[in-house]
This record gives sequence, C-alpha cells and structure tokens, in this order.
Amino acid sequence: MKIIQRRKIFFVISGTICLISIISIILWGFNFGIDFKGGTLIELSFKDSRPETQKITQSLESLELGTLNIQPVEEKDLIVRLKSITEEDHQKIIANLKKNFEFQEKRFESIGPVIGQELKTKTFYSIVLALIGMVLYIAWAFWKVSKPVTSWKYGVIAIIALFHDILIAVGLFVVLGHFLKVEINAYFVAALLTILGYSVNDTIVIFDRTRENLLHRTSQEFEETVNRSVNENIIRSLNTSLTTLFVLLAVYFLGGETIKYFVLALIFGVMIGTYSSIFIASPLLVVWQRLSMRR
Repeated sequence: MKIIQRRKIFFVISGTICLISIISIILWGFNFGIDFKGGTLIELSFKDSRPETQKITQSLESLELGTLNIQPVEEKDLIVRLKSITEEDHQKIIANLKKNFEFQEKRFESIGPVIGQELKTKTFYSIVLALIGMVLYIAWAFWKVSKPVTSWKYGVIAIIALFHDILIAVGLFVVLGHFLKVEINAYFVAALLTILGYSVNDTIVIFDRTRENLLHRTSQEFEETVNRSVNENIIRSLNTSLTTLFVLLAVYFLGGETIKYFVLALIFGVMIGTYSSIFIASPLLVVWQRLSMRR
C-alpha cells in the first residue's frame, strides 16, 4: 500500500475533522460534570414506573434548592443534578421524595466548586506531564537513530499525533455534550490518558520498525523505508485494535450506565489512535525529513 505517497489525502481528512472539533469547542464549549464545576448528583432507581421529571421538581419545590437538572437514565432511573449541598439537605431531598415515590438511591456525589477547579488544574498538569514523559522516552528509545531524522523529532511527531487524537476525542464529546448533554468528567479524563498510552504505543511500534529498517536498509530511500515499515505493521495494528474494540463494544452494550460514555471515549480513542499511528505519524516523519533536506 502506498500510504506515505498518499499522505496528502490523510492530512486533508484529519485537518477537516480537527477543524470541525475546534469550531465545535469554540461554539459550544465544554459541558463539564460536577467533577470539574462542582455540584451534586443523585441517581435514583424507581421500583415501578419512573415518574415524570415535573413531578420530581414539584416534590422538591419547598426545599428551595435552585435549578434542578433531571435526566432520565435507562428504564427506571433518574439522575438529579443541582448545586453543591450539605448532607442535611441531601437527607431532606430523599425524605421528601419518599413521601411520593418508592425508589432506591444508587449514587450520591457532591463536590464543591473549589475542589472542582483544583481537579481541572490537576487534569491539565497530568496530561502535560504524560506528554513530556512520552517525548523524553521516545527520544531516549531512538537515540541511535540520528539520520536522516534525529531521535527527538520522533518524540515531537508522536506528540503531534497524540494532540490530533485528543483534539478529535474532545471535539466528539463537545458535540455529544451539546446534543445529548454528555458531560466531561473524571471518567473522560481517565479515558483520555488511556487513549494517549494506547496511541503512543501503536506509534512507537511502527517507529521502531522504521528504526530497524533504517539500520539495515541503508541504501533505500527514506520515504520508501517508512512506507515499508508501515506496511509491515499495518495488519498487526489493525488486529490489535479490532480485538480491543470487540471487548470495549461488549462492555459498552452490556455494562452499566455509569461507565457507558467512558467506554465510548475509549472506543473512539482506539479507532483514532490506530488511524493516526498509521496515516499521520509516519507520513509526518517523511514531511519533516523533506523539509530538513531543503534547508
């Protein structure tokens, strides 16, 4: 397959998707969950039929809790989101609802706005530190390769591919947040970090084959060597991704509502990561080498 020779097609596809992601982020912004903006989440599972959201609101009116965001989940469940409350208020809510409905409380989470902001900061630093660590590791792993592309450039290109993956994944969840009210929470951050690890692993495998071929096929053109390396690994990468996707799809359809969108992020992350390691990272290596040759 002439993957490297057709790199412009893949760059246009990725560029278009990344542009859509950026526009979505600018237009709609992030729908942060209570993990990041603070607030309270109560999940209730009703014994019989689920009541209308209006009836829940009416039952809690006397408590003056402010704006309530009530979301139906599965067949008999409801998630109530509201401002950060005390345990005393929490018990009052449950007591008021039990006067009219028969249910079981499945989940209660309450996070203050200060802690939410702190989690945002820690999330940012965790991703930055992960990226720096990956650059340093790749530069060290490829230190024997100095021609025609120096080792640190492998690390930078891997990070560009990772940024591509993160941007598309975030853009997808911004769209889902706008239309389906899907929230960006701690689960999503965990999914992002998992995507980073999976994607960079796939990229390193292909780069490592490129490194081996450069050491043993010194007479071959760089572009030809990279294309050969990608083709030697493409079946392995696709098989690994497919087996991972089968497991994730099973968890998505059979798992609980709590981890549904976490698994969805992983599914898209695996797909995007596989695509970028084959069709973005290696072609970028060739582009950088060509630009260096012109100087």
